[in-house]
Amino acid sequence: MRTLGASHVGRVRTSNQDAFICGSLSEKASFAVVCDGMGGANGGNVASSIAVRMVADRLVDDYRDVMDEKAIHALFAQAIDEANEAVFNVSMENMDLRGMGTTVVAAIATEQRVSVAYVGDSRAYIVTHDTIEQITSDHSVVQEMVEQGKITPEQAKTHPKKHFLTRAVGVESETQCGFVTVPFPEQGTLLLCTDGLSNMVETDTLQSLIRTFPFEEIPNKLINTANLAGGSDNITVVALVGNEKM
Repeated sequence: MRTLGASHVGRVRTSNQDAFICGSLSEKASFAVVCDGMGGANGGNVASSIAVRMVADRLVDDYRDVMDEKAIHALFAQAIDEANEAVFNVSMENMDLRGMGTTVVAAIATEQRVSVAYVGDSRAYIVTHDTIEQITSDHSVVQEMVEQGKITPEQAKTHPKKHFLTRAVGVESETQCGFVTVPFPEQGTLLLCTDGLSNMVETDTLQSLIRTFPFEEIPNKLINTANLAGGSDNITVVALVGNEKM
């Protein structure tokens, strides 16, 4: 497995509240964690940096290749619970950081499968030569409205409550993560990103860029495309591929 990531402040914000860590867990498995902080410049930075490090450290320390889907789910849940508690406690101890939080999307990938845990609206996609599929579901007000049939997916893209999250890490004393495991297709790419990418670049464009450019260029090409579209937020991209795509 190979992993590669990049992050950029964008063209509007003055600080980057995103954070990511990616790397190897074993000879067979790789991981990535992406966070998008919220709660003011200082709060967002603090929340995302705490969460990304705690989740990554737990995965690196405790992952074993023999784990099945249930065990990986439990590992993700423990890691995100610990990160939530840490961010929440820091916010309670410092009035300037009160209310801070962060999204989290974290993945463990082997040549055979991808397991992803997520809180908030940072996303994971599986990309092949012909398709792109979002395998996470946004924890947001507009996503709930789409699921209830109140608005269409197209209307959700420009809805005034688009950025209102229903779940985050660290805002409350407890949170709950979503979890999904899917096969990792041959020649496929796993893409993790913050909404600074997904809000600015259409999914068919993401798929086309990932299909067109060498793996080493994917994160920066996607970031550049988001910036050309306006770069209204911080942009973070992590890509994972199997060895057969090297």
